[in-house]
Amino acid sequence: MRADHLQKEKRISVAGRLYESNGIYQMGFSWMELNGKRGRKSKSTGLPVKGNKKQADRMLSAAVEELEERLNKLSAPSCILFADFMEQWLDVIKPEVKATTFGGYNLNVKKAIAPWFREHQIYLQDLTADDIEDFYAEQLKQKKGNTIHRYHANISKALKYAVRKGLIPYSVMGEVQPPKKERYVGKFLKQSEAIELFNAVKGHMLELGVIMGAFYGLRRGEILGLRWEAIDFEANTISIEHTVTPANVDGKTVLIKEYTTKTEASQRTLPLMPLFRAKLLEIQEQQQQYRKLCGRSYSKVHEGYVYTDPAGDLVKPDYLSKAFPKFMVENGFRKIKLHDLRHSCASLLLANGVSLKQIQEWLGHKNFSITADTYAHLEFDSKISTAQAMTWIDKTSMGQEHKAAEPVYVPATELPKSDFYKIQDLPEFLNSLFVGGVSPDLVQAWLRQMDFTTTKSYANCFKDFTAQLFQIPTSVPS
Repeated sequence: MRADHLQKEKRISVAGRLYESNGIYQMGFSWMELNGKRGRKSKSTGLPVKGNKKQADRMLSAAVEELEERLNKLSAPSCILFADFMEQWLDVIKPEVKATTFGGYNLNVKKAIAPWFREHQIYLQDLTADDIEDFYAEQLKQKKGNTIHRYHANISKALKYAVRKGLIPYSVMGEVQPPKKERYVGKFLKQSEAIELFNAVKGHMLELGVIMGAFYGLRRGEILGLRWEAIDFEANTISIEHTVTPANVDGKTVLIKEYTTKTEASQRTLPLMPLFRAKLLEIQEQQQQYRKLCGRSYSKVHEGYVYTDPAGDLVKPDYLSKAFPKFMVENGFRKIKLHDLRHSCASLLLANGVSLKQIQEWLGHKNFSITADTYAHLEFDSKISTAQAMTWIDKTSMGQEHKAAEPVYVPATELPKSDFYKIQDLPEFLNSLFVGGVSPDLVQAWLRQMDFTTTKSYANCFKDFTAQLFQIPTSVPS
């Protein structure tokens, strides 16, 4: 009954015309929506007016037919399954978004959203907030909240389109409670670990990825997208302006190569340090040798890219993501993800006194809030300065008693019993010192001279510092 009704629905008819602008044929389209609203659109043929009338007519005819088909796919809201609507919405937005973005949308809709709603035979006009929340609850049994948030964003955009086109009176998404988004907390390498990692990965296919991730803080797509033309060996700079990203296109995974980055702020120029300059020149020379050895079999598809294998093929994104954690475990390191190298870069910069604003520019974050939200918990000096600024506490009876008691350091027997070795453990260790009565001045003096590459615990390092400062004889356990 619903299918019969669908066939009787009125179709949208598109009228097209050619007109001239600056010597180029332009195509103009107009149509009447089923809700009575008039639609208009224009598009250039790219053809000069002189001698191209017939070809322009053919382009106009094909464009009118394509637009009519696209507009009529969503012409029967009372008879369309929500699953079908979501898949047809993909066709509508495909020309409007980046291929990588569309790949994510396509995967979400085809693999999760459409199958569930098709199984439950829910129609667009019958969709309720409860239906969507039931879908979320089912997905949460196997997937994380962040994945459900992506589904939420896709469904919200699709329903906004349905409202705009008059297919439904309003979107139910205002009544939907999405699951709590999980904040990802990355793992961080200590300086000593970073040094060991650089030594261990030397000569390995992963070496360039580790260098660019841990020192320069590049994303995976930026590492793979690095081209020789972006490296200025005279000015000693590296420009981050090109990316290589996997995307799902028509059910297949393809590599999207773009002269665009994640955001405008991601396009940045970084200094080429002497040791990395030498490494890149070494890689360039290796590529030339491989090209001679392989001859005609050497791939020219990825010519100009820095991160290629001996056959000239671009290193695959999946190789980096899967091989790196495996390498870490096999070589006795903590298991971390490739993207954690970017987090480690920020952590090591902070530990060496670089401000969050400078880190924002180095990492290419779109705005400062992203950097602050992600890494502010690692900014130690600012917290100490904040505590010292609250000088009014010294005028209270508690402050006077504290001065009279004169606790200048924590004896070894009163140091925290827990071992604190990791950079992310430092705030907790500092708090334990303050609770134990150590003055902020003493803590700040210790931080200024602290070598965070040491393998000693923070407790032993602080013990050594106070012993030397106050000439207290001590023996530190190994």
